[in-house]
Amino acid sequence: MAFADRARIIIKSGKGGDGHVSFRREKYVPDGGPDGGDGGKGGDIIFKVDPGLNTLTDYRHRRKFEAQSGEEGGKKNRHGKKGEDLYLPVPEGTVVKDAASGKVICDLSGDNKEVTVLTGGRGGLGNQHFATSTMQAPKYAKPGGDAIELEVILELKTIADVGLVGFPNVGKSTFLSRVTNATPKIANYHFTTLSPNLGVVDLDDGGFVIADIPGLIEGAAEGIGLGHKFLRHIERTKVILHIVDGASVEGRDPVEDIKAINNELSSYDAKLLEKPQIIAANKMDVCPDTKDEILNKLREAFPDENKKVFGISAATGEGVKELLYAIKKELDNCPKEQTVFESEFDISELSVEDEPISVHINEDGEFEVTGPKIEKMLGYTNLESEKGFLFFQKFVKEQGIEKQLKEAGIEEGDIVRMYDLTFEYFK
Repeated sequence: MAFADRARIIIKSGKGGDGHVSFRREKYVPDGGPDGGDGGKGGDIIFKVDPGLNTLTDYRHRRKFEAQSGEEGGKKNRHGKKGEDLYLPVPEGTVVKDAASGKVICDLSGDNKEVTVLTGGRGGLGNQHFATSTMQAPKYAKPGGDAIELEVILELKTIADVGLVGFPNVGKSTFLSRVTNATPKIANYHFTTLSPNLGVVDLDDGGFVIADIPGLIEGAAEGIGLGHKFLRHIERTKVILHIVDGASVEGRDPVEDIKAINNELSSYDAKLLEKPQIIAANKMDVCPDTKDEILNKLREAFPDENKKVFGISAATGEGVKELLYAIKKELDNCPKEQTVFESEFDISELSVEDEPISVHINEDGEFEVTGPKIEKMLGYTNLESEKGFLFFQKFVKEQGIEKQLKEAGIEEGDIVRMYDLTFEYFK
């Protein structure tokens, strides 16, 4: 079975529909005005939490996801149909990252049940918008805004209160099956568990969710073995529970095991060691005569109040109840807020506003200036105010528009068009 807590996909929003160029053709109106309709907006890409999902398996079989493009405008001022948004269902706890930079785009956790990651291109304006007193038959319509394509990584970071860690064969699966409703596979070989087993512990005064993080080995933080794939699941847990082979049945040293695993946690993210840790020395039923000696040795090795030591037997149930109540008490003292990863990625970085500003002479001999930056500027600038007009003049100069107009051969008195704005050029 493939471990489906990570997937790499390409997402693409819908392109905006182009504006339409047309003129009224009525029987007794020989010179009908422009009636080209606007294009429809392109569809968005929206990630949405689906409570019924617990893996990212669906994204392992398909690589690209694309929203619908908007339709072109039509005659008689008919607006093009908006492209349908594409909803991508994911399990709660899924983090969406930019594949190129590794930055977090969004975290589908907590209150973030639905996030629009890519916005569809705007619909282009039909030629009806460009009629003026001096140009009553515009043959120009605005093209729809471009789609945005992005490669992203989806990572499922399990949402659990307690992260269960330990080397293979120390009894984690036996413990989990005893205390929760989880049914993990149990066998005596490394990496039996290929995905974190989630289980709910029910106690008289409330319960908690525990996640078995598959066996870590030294070097997991560097990606050796499968360990690195599982470390991300510990980031959200509030308490870390170490299960160690206290009886050293396989010759393991429990103290060294804890140090080795904490070293892996620290290498991955030093903040993980700030979480409360509880050490459960398992298999105490095998060595009843040396139980106290083993527990004292662990307490001496880890005197930090942040690490509490308990002796248990997952096989017989000895000490398990006391351990669970100690975990519950620790959780009650933890902050109630769920860990939600903040966005580090500015979606506007993907904006097509970085497209160059272009200058060309249209069919009516006007010097037409186009580009997303201009459209945006015109949307928030009041050219009728002195301050707004001065800002506009500064913008034209700083963006190199004036230079491009001169290179295109503009002369004093020529008409400049910027979308629905027209003016005479003066040096």
